[in-house]
Amino acid sequence: MNRTATVKSPSVGFVSLGCPKALVDSERIITELKLRGYEIAPGYQAADLVVVNTCGFIDSAIDESLDAIGEALDQNGRVIVTGCLGANPQRILERHPKVLKVTGPHATAQVLEAVNEHLPQPHDPFIDLLPPQGIRLTPRHYAYLKISEGCNNKCSFCIIPALRGKLASRPLDEVLFEAEKLVASGVKELLVISQDTSAYGSDIRYQPVSWRGQQLESRFIDLARSLGSLGVWVRLHYVYPYPHVDAVIPLMAERVVLPYLDIPFQHGSPTVLKRMRRPAHAENTLQRIAAWRRDCPDLTLRSTFIVGFPGETEAEFEELLQWLDAAQLDRVGAFKYSPVAGATANDLADHVPAEVMESRYERFMEKAATISAARLARRVGSNCRVLIDRIEDGVAIARSEGDAPDIDGVVRIAKARGLRAGEFAEVKIEGADAYDLAARVVTN
Repeated sequence: MNRTATVKSPSVGFVSLGCPKALVDSERIITELKLRGYEIAPGYQAADLVVVNTCGFIDSAIDESLDAIGEALDQNGRVIVTGCLGANPQRILERHPKVLKVTGPHATAQVLEAVNEHLPQPHDPFIDLLPPQGIRLTPRHYAYLKISEGCNNKCSFCIIPALRGKLASRPLDEVLFEAEKLVASGVKELLVISQDTSAYGSDIRYQPVSWRGQQLESRFIDLARSLGSLGVWVRLHYVYPYPHVDAVIPLMAERVVLPYLDIPFQHGSPTVLKRMRRPAHAENTLQRIAAWRRDCPDLTLRSTFIVGFPGETEAEFEELLQWLDAAQLDRVGAFKYSPVAGATANDLADHVPAEVMESRYERFMEKAATISAARLARRVGSNCRVLIDRIEDGVAIARSEGDAPDIDGVVRIAKARGLRAGEFAEVKIEGADAYDLAARVVTN
């Protein structure tokens, strides 16, 4: 290869309107574009796409901005809109529905992502230090997708809000753009994570966005539906059982997203949950679970619990065991309560003695294992689709729709000839123990 050959860099045209603050925003965007290898075109014809930084302060400025967008569309055809008028995307899209993307003011990162989406940087392995999707520590075929940071809940045993701050959701288009990059890099499963996934978007008032020509809101249901349109497995973690979660169950029944909910119930006793200050602690969760399974019979439910929470009586612990019997959760983990510096639960009375806590933990895990074994046994003889994580000594270690990596069980396929990590396979379940399944490949 001739490394001295001239390669044309992608070129971006720029129209900047409005006040000096908008001009500074334009300078920052242009600076970042240049740092990323883009050229700034002197006119419409020389540009591969155009960015219009708008003003929306008064009517005349709005008219000027709308006219500038129209001119850019006429002269170039590929336009990204940012700036103050972008805070009202519907006003822009009603007049100019063909724009590629609309962002609001001070949205440098979103503009850069939009430019890269519609005019990708050429990846040069000789000079680029990072792949387009960034550095990941998971296998190539699955990735974690963080949709927010922080938490607004005030659980008495937790200090995450003090460590990470209040809920800070990412706008939906930003999340979806990252998801698209991951899928383009070969990811076949997106694991959606946050501190409180079902609260997604509440802090940014469900900010409206434009994506793939659709008008969406940054809320839980739009997140699930949009990620499901990418054609990969989508697994939802850390979902609190707020009432609006019910709306995602039909999407699971239709396999838009995986029929899998990771809900941290933490306990089954209403009085313990109240002391924990758990959100939605007054919800009739058993009734909700029954309704979810009625609408989506294949739903897998996983959860975590705390045993030995301060003040937990034997009667309250028995309530937890009875709740677990009634709920019949598929995947269950438990922790023995441990004080965390700064948590208000430390000040509660009647801490449970260590030996009592250990006994309760063992009783809880024994019941959870019995339930898991019974539920897995029902799957023997059925067929399912699995995603293969790795091959070990001729055995394929895979996961079904009901298995998240590292925290749930696995599906072992003894005759793994022809199977490869990162690929899907259709299998028949032939055996089960308390946590894992054994299967063989279904041949046509």
